[in-house]
Amino acid sequence: MPLLEVKDLKTWYEVKSGWLKPSKFVRAVDGVSLSLEKGETLGLVGESGCGKSTLGRSIVRLEEPKSGEINLRGVNLATLKGRSLRTARKRFQMIFQDPYGSLNPRMSVEKMLDEVLYIHTTLDKPARLQRMVELLGMVGLGKEQLGRYPHQFSGGQRQRIGIARALAVEPDLIVADEPVSALDVSVQAQIVNLLMEVQRETGVAFLFIAHDLAVVEHISDRIMVMYLGKIVESGSASAVCASPAHPYTEALLSAVPVLDPETKKRRIVLPGDVPSPLDPPKGCPFHPRCPKALGKCRIEAPELIPLPSKNNHSVACHLHANEESIG
Repeated sequence: MPLLEVKDLKTWYEVKSGWLKPSKFVRAVDGVSLSLEKGETLGLVGESGCGKSTLGRSIVRLEEPKSGEINLRGVNLATLKGRSLRTARKRFQMIFQDPYGSLNPRMSVEKMLDEVLYIHTTLDKPARLQRMVELLGMVGLGKEQLGRYPHQFSGGQRQRIGIARALAVEPDLIVADEPVSALDVSVQAQIVNLLMEVQRETGVAFLFIAHDLAVVEHISDRIMVMYLGKIVESGSASAVCASPAHPYTEALLSAVPVLDPETKKRRIVLPGDVPSPLDPPKGCPFHPRCPKALGKCRIEAPELIPLPSKNNHSVACHLHANEESIG
């Protein structure tokens, strides 16, 4: 049994249309299913506004799903409320995107970490202090940092404190919501390598959300590509990045910078913007921007199906269904 299994998760936001008019819904997450094994990193990529962060926040119950299941070690988190949900939070944590806004400016590092340990563990004060020192050591900070406040740290150091806070209760799962996007490029690699090192030491599983495919490929075992609330491609990191099957994934990969100036790379520029999830297009959600769209794409939404020629590689695209029928 997977550590985490999400089934047909939907997170919709109701938008009132006025008197006597039916309400509309923003379909931020629209029927997503995924699984994650213990000690595995699943990368989730896509443009801004595609629903990545909403999916991550729904899994940790910071957003209320409309329907679907979120099974963590066989317990459906979507049905938990009150004390049951608060108790279950020990098993899953989140690292937030903004290292400046995710820490309470009025609390020292010691108070932040002590609050988590006091709520979720039975450790006494000396044991909690010892645990805090261990946590700071895991993320490359020293005991002398305990008395300092967030404004006294750099962005990278703040994110390390956020990681330490997430690790405090030894969770099975951490959802990392674009943990390096607000940091300088020179610091991003340090944080990514730190997360990989923490995973080797603790066995924690990561759902790593980002829009940078180069970063996701480096840290992930598997990658899922999201567009307009749906998963359009899923597979091993090497397979998705080496031989993308969906035109949207191809476009994302074409935007990844190449270090070798001698290497020529064709950039795929998609027309327009991501359509509004309040009024998604009929058929395939990507067809208005797809350079390879078929007539069928405008009418019928493709299902996420395995590619017969590739192990554990799935795609939601009529192009591949068309190729199979021809073959």
